[in-house]
Amino acid sequence: MRIVVIGGTGHIGTYLIPRLVRLGHTVVNVSRGSRAPYQPHAAWNQVQQIALDREQEEAAGRFGERIRELRPDVVIDLICFQENSARQLVEALQGAVRHYLFCGTIWVHGPGVEVPTGEEEPRRPFGEYGVRKAAIEAYLLDMARRHGFPATVLHPGHIVGPGWVPLNPQGNFNPEVFARLARGESVLIPNFGLETVHHVHADDVAQAFVRAMANWSASIGESFHVVSPAALTLRGYAEQVASWFGREARLEFVPWETFKSAVSPRDAEATWEHIARSPSCSIAKAERLLGYRPRYRSLEAVHESVRWLLDHGVIKI
Repeated sequence: MRIVVIGGTGHIGTYLIPRLVRLGHTVVNVSRGSRAPYQPHAAWNQVQQIALDREQEEAAGRFGERIRELRPDVVIDLICFQENSARQLVEALQGAVRHYLFCGTIWVHGPGVEVPTGEEEPRRPFGEYGVRKAAIEAYLLDMARRHGFPATVLHPGHIVGPGWVPLNPQGNFNPEVFARLARGESVLIPNFGLETVHHVHADDVAQAFVRAMANWSASIGESFHVVSPAALTLRGYAEQVASWFGREARLEFVPWETFKSAVSPRDAEATWEHIARSPSCSIAKAERLLGYRPRYRSLEAVHESVRWLLDHGVIKI
């Protein structure tokens, strides 16, 4: 099939596009610039690259038509963040594509009630990112179920892979947290460290997109969580990271206000965004309908990423 990937050089596309090429598909990557993927792969030599500024084209009302002109059988949209963006694509692609796959986020859920959270749970998002992704999801599923548009929604967790800093045991992206745990130094943890984070390796997200395509009839009009088999508590996460370096984690549990005043505003904001949601999502639906089988558990995915950071001098111990 001819597959157009929008935004294919990021975390997910780094693994997804080589998978698609290996399966024999003709792949077109649409992106604004010419950045390289996070990991090199010979498959990229077979990919047609189209430079297109989505924001500019949407402002001119042309983006959907530009994608349609590429004659895709399948469109995989990894960088859609506004409902109007989705509407413009759907209106242009209605009746012209076999499948449209949208990358959402587990942040379409607010705080959980029964965990692990299933896809059927009512949406209670908060914050601009989650609210906007939830609105796109609602629109796409309505278009699929009432108007026959062949849409599937995939909701990744905290995406991990070699080449970037993973979400750490404080719930932010400061690599020094990993370094302090590796050196046996004390690390602040908000509250009692029982809030949760839910990672997923980028290659497992890529796997889910491929499986959703392969199980077309089961995936149309549905949304799926794409995460590792289990979430991590901040405390357990920190203890395991320290153990990788032969250390016992020295954790200092402090009230939120104390934590907030002790770290940078950027780190405090990121931590709050994650612990306020404390995601723990079920993959039972994706396992049952798509045959999704994540290769990595959360700690395995993070360990691979941390090794890359050590090898490249981002973490110094």
